[in-house]
Order: sequence, then structure tokens, then C-alpha cells
Amino acid sequence: MTDTKTNTPAKTNEISGKLTFDDKVIQKIIGISLDKVDGLLNVDGGFFSNIADKLVNTDKTTAGINTEVGEKQVAADMQIVVEYGKDVRGIYNEMKDLVAKNLKEMTGLDLVEFNVEVIDIKSKAQYEADSQSLQDKVTSATKKSDDDKSKDSKDAKDAKDAEPRVQ
Repeated sequence: MTDTKTNTPAKTNEISGKLTFDDKVIQKIIGISLDKVDGLLNVDGGFFSNIADKLVNTDKTTAGINTEVGEKQVAADMQIVVEYGKDVRGIYNEMKDLVAKNLKEMTGLDLVEFNVEVIDIKSKAQYEADSQSLQDKVTSATKKSDDDKSKDSKDAKDAKDAEPRVQ
């Protein structure tokens, strides 16, 4: 009789799992990255976001930054206020490069879309002087609320119909 031995590969104990990132984490990486950009005065979260920042201890780092996070990619949208006299295209390019670099280094995700709308341009002094008291902002809330309701309704319908931007 002949003994035959069969070599069967041993089962490896593979660990399954998946690494994901909450939108807030990606928004925070973006927000901290933008702190270093010269000429960027503010990322605007809109009227109600700014009120919430004053009323509640919220994280201003993520205010006004909207993201869509996939398994491999990130898309980001924001509105900004820039300093008068600065090269706005240069500010945008610096923002985009910093965000893409930091996202890739920290998460491995690729920035595939980076939409920035410049909503105002001011001198540093004017920007600081334009800061209003909380009471002034609350008083004007009613008018702004009506405008935002119709815009939010349209945005919600558009978002429902939109295809995902990231993989």
C-alpha cells in the first residue's frame, strides 16, 4: 500500500470589513485645510447656519461645506467670501490643491469634483465691520426665511432627481 498525501491549502483567517468616513469627517478635513488659504475670509454656511453657530456650540470648521462621499471619491460644494485685491482664481486653485492633497493623504479618497461659488468680496476691515450682532440677525430672519423656503424646496426636488456624483 502506498500512502498518498494531498496538500490542501490551509484556510487563512481573512478579516473582512470596510473603512468608511462620515460626511462630517470629510467636511472637517476640508475645513481645516482651508484655514491655511490666504485671501479666503469665510466659507459661508448661509444665514441659518451662521445663527446656529452663535446659538449652539457647533463646529464652525464644517459650516458651509457640503460633501458627497463614496467608497473611493469625494465631491465638495461651498460658497465663499474672498478678500478684495486677491487673485480669486489663485485662491480657488490653492483651495482645491490643499483639499485634494489632504483628503488623499488622510483617507485615500480622491477629490473628483470641487465646486466653489464666490458670493462676496470684501476688504478685511469691511468683513470685520460687517459682523452683526445676534439680535440684528434674528430680526431679519423672517424675510430671509421666506426666500430660503422656496430655494430649499427647489433644491430638494433637484437633489431627488440628481444622479450620484461619486463612486
